[in-house]
Amino acid sequence: MIVADTSVWIDYVRGIETHQTDILDNELLYNRVATGDIIIVEFLQGFRKEKDIKVAKNIMDRLEYYDFLGKEMALRAAENYRQLRKYGVTVRKTIDVIIGTFCIEKGFELLHSDRDFDPMEEYLGLRIKR
Repeated sequence: MIVADTSVWIDYVRGIETHQTDILDNELLYNRVATGDIIIVEFLQGFRKEKDIKVAKNIMDRLEYYDFLGKEMALRAAENYRQLRKYGVTVRKTIDVIIGTFCIEKGFELLHSDRDFDPMEEYLGLRIKR
């Protein structure tokens, strides 16, 4: 099971071909792809046209859904953020720490094109889909 970060979904729906969008295309055909509340918020908030929002919602509706944040996950994400700070790393977006923590805790691989996840791989054991 993989989780595709919003950074990949945006390129995917825009038709931008990258290594990550190629992987996502393959995963959608042959494997399980998960999404969750946090990714849906990030993904949908960027659309302006109603028809595009409908297409985007349809995509998200076809994926396996998880709640990414609850009390326990919030505590783990805060701990991971603090842990990264000890290594001198400041993640730009808290939402990325939440997504990374969710993947770590669930044992899911993350498909991304966002540098905020690199230190999570290095210091926290986040598994990256390559």
